[in-house]
Amino acid sequence: MVPRKISHVITERLKRFPAVLLVGPRQVGKTTLARSMGKVYYDLEQEADRLRLDLEWPTQIQKSNLVVLDEAQVYPEIFPRLRGTIDQNPKRMGRFLLLGSVSPALMVQVSESLAGRLSLVELTPMICNEIPQTPLSQLWCRGGYPAGGVLGDSRFPQWQTDYLTLLSQRDLPNWGLPAKPQTTRRFLKMIAAINGQVWQASEIGQSMGLSYHTVNHYLEYLIGAFLVRRLDPYQTNLRKRLVKRPKIFWRDTGLLHSLLNVSDPQDLLTKPWVGASWEGFVIEQILGALGQRDIHTDPYFLRTGDQYELDLVLDFGRKRIAVEIKLTTAPRVDDMRQLNLTADLIHADTRLLVSQTPDSVADHHQISCNLPWLINHLDVLAD
Repeated sequence: MVPRKISHVITERLKRFPAVLLVGPRQVGKTTLARSMGKVYYDLEQEADRLRLDLEWPTQIQKSNLVVLDEAQVYPEIFPRLRGTIDQNPKRMGRFLLLGSVSPALMVQVSESLAGRLSLVELTPMICNEIPQTPLSQLWCRGGYPAGGVLGDSRFPQWQTDYLTLLSQRDLPNWGLPAKPQTTRRFLKMIAAINGQVWQASEIGQSMGLSYHTVNHYLEYLIGAFLVRRLDPYQTNLRKRLVKRPKIFWRDTGLLHSLLNVSDPQDLLTKPWVGASWEGFVIEQILGALGQRDIHTDPYFLRTGDQYELDLVLDFGRKRIAVEIKLTTAPRVDDMRQLNLTADLIHADTRLLVSQTPDSVADHHQISCNLPWLINHLDVLAD
């Protein structure tokens, strides 16, 4: 088992809340992580475990053990029971660890039954500081799902293809996506083709013979399933025309590359869209590392009508970080100069030029670095 750095966040939240809900995509390692933290485990997809939970409930709630409830969204009857048990002794912390892949039904139950009683933690696919022995090029190409080939086996890209097929045929329809599996698969490929671009719902809808309302609705399900990130534009009072539509990125590059028929890291570098893939990969690594440290930020991008652009803006409230991402081993002086010009528009406190450079250089608020260096120094930069 690869130790997951988010585990300390879960431990700290359990000290302050009666229950924690650990969410994330299918097959990301939620069950493995949870079972390492709590010995009392129930898989609520299994009828036998539901019956066992029902019979053992009066005994378990009297004990001090952490109770792990997996796939909570398939057993809505558990939520009123959890609420009643927690409310009987609201000062008792760390009682329940719930696991779930986000679906509308799960979030409705959480908001209606457990608001104020539960803390939400997200587990992402693995990022580079969790598997430092894995070449970064391999992690970028294959993505971070533990079973997807990143740890050295030969499952990529077949594992990713099968994973998306099962999501299209079972999970997404069960969560309410009103599309046939073949339509969903086509939509996934369309989203892969526009990875890193500004979202154009009307154009996607015309390509698929659907209304823009429908494709926006479909997109919400992919966002809720942790497949896709919608990166909103940064809104500020500039005397410039701003792009106001969001960008769309695949959150795991292994899934993206399987849809776009990439076979290995060398093949990836030949693709015309490789820069957008690298950009999305770096963004997810940064946001995942911030989550590991329990640091909240609001991520954005910035683009003006006259081509000033920031790939990522991290707004911490008291501080703003401007990030430019380049797929090069030799960033230029002009790259930093352009970054500073754009960062000045939003009065960014720190400016980060992230590339594949072997040498990282920090000069006060200007930094040129590689991704592993940045991940290791994020907590200092965000402070």
